[in-house]
Amino acid sequence: MPQADFYLIDKPRFREQPLLLVCELARKAYNAQIPTLILTRTLDEAEAVDDLLWSFDPDAYIPHQIAGDDEDEVTAILIVPPGAQTADRPMLINLREECADGQFESVKEVVAADPAEREGSRQRWAEYRRRGLDVRKFDM
Repeated sequence: MPQADFYLIDKPRFREQPLLLVCELARKAYNAQIPTLILTRTLDEAEAVDDLLWSFDPDAYIPHQIAGDDEDEVTAILIVPPGAQTADRPMLINLREECADGQFESVKEVVAADPAEREGSRQRWAEYRRRGLDVRKFDM
């Protein structure tokens, strides 16, 4: 059964920079050899994730790129801005307002501490449950 994991940000480190949690999740996926898509809300957000994946941990090398060229199929972590077309992958990290679509084994929902973000996450939680996913919550 596919699962949806909601990561509710609370720790100061992640409150200041929620995309750090995205990088941590991407590193775990890469270390476990799980091809992953990071679904961003905007191209600017995709570029911010791209930059942060290079710099957040000087000892970590995580092969990644923004979707859109011939290397998409072989790159471990693919950052997907709106409008980019990509093949499904086993894991998704979703930063968007809507639920992730497609075939996947796991979706990670990163939810900022902002009350509006929390409200949107409740709607996605209910939708994933309706779709039959196993839904879990983690306080970060």
